[in-house]
Amino acid sequence: MDADPHLLIVDDDERIRGLLQKFLARQGFWVSAARDAAHARRLLEGLEFDLIVLDVMMPGEDGVTFCRSLRETLATPILLLTAKGETEDRITGLEAGADDYLAKPFEPRELLLRINAILRRAPAEDAGPATPKVLKLGPLRYDVEKGKLWDGETPIRLTATESQLMRIFAASPGAPVGRAKLVEDLGRGGSDTGGGVEERAIDVQITRLRRKLEANPKQPRYLQTVRGAGYMLAPD
Repeated sequence: MDADPHLLIVDDDERIRGLLQKFLARQGFWVSAARDAAHARRLLEGLEFDLIVLDVMMPGEDGVTFCRSLRETLATPILLLTAKGETEDRITGLEAGADDYLAKPFEPRELLLRINAILRRAPAEDAGPATPKVLKLGPLRYDVEKGKLWDGETPIRLTATESQLMRIFAASPGAPVGRAKLVEDLGRGGSDTGGGVEERAIDVQITRLRRKLEANPKQPRYLQTVRGAGYMLAPD
């Protein structure tokens, strides 16, 4: 992207907010900060952000609840910061609509790497005037060139991770893609993380995407599970 990415930091700890704001500004980002969900909502009313870094443990409306609420209207990538490292807490955050998570305490460089990875897989706003290739998924259509999903003339909001999943599947429709390959392509396959945990996170993302693609997500027609091989996009 041409302009410096604009980040929103939401954390009730003033010291952490200040440290992250200074660190990320030095890395070339434009950074705004909010002390809680209510403050963040006011900023979001007047500004657009490329990514939201959101603390889970906040007084009032917690980060997971806020994330779930944002996902009703907003596709901006969200990175959750949590003091809890258990798998279930991470899965809860992903189910709420987060694109990634980072457990406290963390090294600032790791935060930077996570942010850059999310921004790299965020969909481009303008894919140019190329003739679109369209995949039909029942009443929906997916524009492969622009990375956009439509229901008639109405765009369907996709998160950055959902957009990247659609791009991966659309590159080889009708062919299964393994869960390990999806982990690798989404940039979550770090050597210090258990493969089972990461593959389970993929399953959560697939479940969320199916809710947008399928008339009956529990009996998927278009984003199918291929036993022993992974997942497959099966357009009409």
